[in-house]
Amino acid sequence: MGHKAKWEYFRAVYERYHKAGREAKQMMLNEFCLNTGYHRKYAIRLLNGAPPGKQPERRREPRPRYGRQVLSVLAAIWQAAGYPLSVRLKALLPNWMPGIRKRFRMTAAEEKQLLSISARQIDRRLRTRKSERKRRIYGRTKPASLRKHHIPVKTDSWDVTSPGFSEIDLVAHCGNSGEGEFSHTLNLTDIHSGWTESRALLGKSQVAVQHALDEIEGVLPFRLLGVDSDNGSEFINWHLQRWCEQKQIQLTRGRPYKKDDNAHVEQKNWTHVRKLLGWERYDSGAAVEAINDLYRHELRLWMNLYLPSVKLVKKVRVGSKVRRVYDAAQTPMERVLAGAQAKPERVAELKKLRQSLDPFQLGKLIDQKLQRIYDLANRRLSPKVTAENRGAQAKEKTLHGRRNGHGGSSVTFPVSRRLNPGLHL
Repeated sequence: MGHKAKWEYFRAVYERYHKAGREAKQMMLNEFCLNTGYHRKYAIRLLNGAPPGKQPERRREPRPRYGRQVLSVLAAIWQAAGYPLSVRLKALLPNWMPGIRKRFRMTAAEEKQLLSISARQIDRRLRTRKSERKRRIYGRTKPASLRKHHIPVKTDSWDVTSPGFSEIDLVAHCGNSGEGEFSHTLNLTDIHSGWTESRALLGKSQVAVQHALDEIEGVLPFRLLGVDSDNGSEFINWHLQRWCEQKQIQLTRGRPYKKDDNAHVEQKNWTHVRKLLGWERYDSGAAVEAINDLYRHELRLWMNLYLPSVKLVKKVRVGSKVRRVYDAAQTPMERVLAGAQAKPERVAELKKLRQSLDPFQLGKLIDQKLQRIYDLANRRLSPKVTAENRGAQAKEKTLHGRRNGHGGSSVTFPVSRRLNPGLHL
C-alpha cells in the first residue's frame, strides 16, 4: 500500500474509529495496523490525534545564495587578514570596506551579501580552504633563583574591566641551536583590551628587556598599571623591579612550570610572532633592526586597529560539559576607546591613522618587510624546509600568481604564514 493509499484509508477509518466502542476500536486498530504496516503505538497516536486534513505547509525562508564573486572576495579578505576566526572575520568586514571597495569591483547587492553573511556560513564556505598544521617546540626560559621571594605570585584569575594590566613574555628566535647570541621578541599583551606591543632584542639581558619595556610603555594608548611575567631570569631581577617601582607599576609572576598562568600572552606569541616569523634563527643586528621596523610600525597598527578578537566572558556547566560564552568580536582599539584609562593624545592620533590607512596596503607592506626579514635569517642553523612544505609553498606561489578574475590584483601573504598557518577557525 502506497503512501497516498494509506492516507485515504486513514481518512476513512478515522471517523468510524472515534464513534466506535472499546472492543470495536481494538478490532479496527488491529486491522489498521495489519493493512498499513504501522507500529501499534504509532497507529494509536495517529488515530487519537488531529483529524486528517491538508497539512499546513511550512514556510521556510529561502537560504541566501552567495555568488562566486562574493565568496572569492571573502576568501581573499580571510587570507589577507591572516586567517582569522569566522566570528572575527565577520566583525572586521565593516572596518575593511573602504579598502575592499578599492580592490574589488562589487555591486551594491554583493556588498550587502558580504556584510550580511553569518559566521556559521563563513565556516561552511571556507571549509575546503582550511588546513591546519601543528608543530611542537620547547621554550628556553631559564628559571631565576634571585629575588623571587620579593615578587608576589599571581594565583587568581584576571578579572579586570579596564586596560592597563598586562602579561609579558619572550619568544626565542634561535632556530635549531640554542648556542650563542640570537634575537628574542618581547611581547606585552593587555588583559582587558588584547592590545599587543612587540620589540626585538639581540640576546635577553636584563637591561635590554627593561629598555624595551620602557619604549613600549611610552607608545601604549593607556597607562600601564601592572606587569605579570613568568619566572625567567630576564624578568625576575632587580632592574625590572626597580623600573616598576619608579613608575608605580604592579609586578607579579606566575607559578613555575604553569604556562596557563600567562595564557593571554602565550596566545599572542603564536599569532603575532611564530605565525609570521616562523622558527628561523635571527642572530644579527640587521635582522633585529628589520624586525623592530615591522613591530614599531605596520604590524602594531594592523593587529590592534583592524583585527578584532573575542574574549571569554564566562563558563557555564551544562551537565558534564562546560559551555564557553564569548563577547562580541572587537578590535583592541575599540576596547580601549570604551574604557576610561585611554590617553587622549594617543587615541586621537590612532583614530586619525585608522581613517587614513588601508588594511590591504598595510598587509602588502608587512609582506615586503617579512620577506626582507627572511632573507636575513641564518639558514645554516634554521629548520630545513621539508618536501611537504616545499609542495605547499609551490602551490601557494601558483595561486598567488593568478589573477582573482574581478578586476583587482591578487592578495599576497607572507611565506611564513603560508607554510605555518596554524589556523584558529
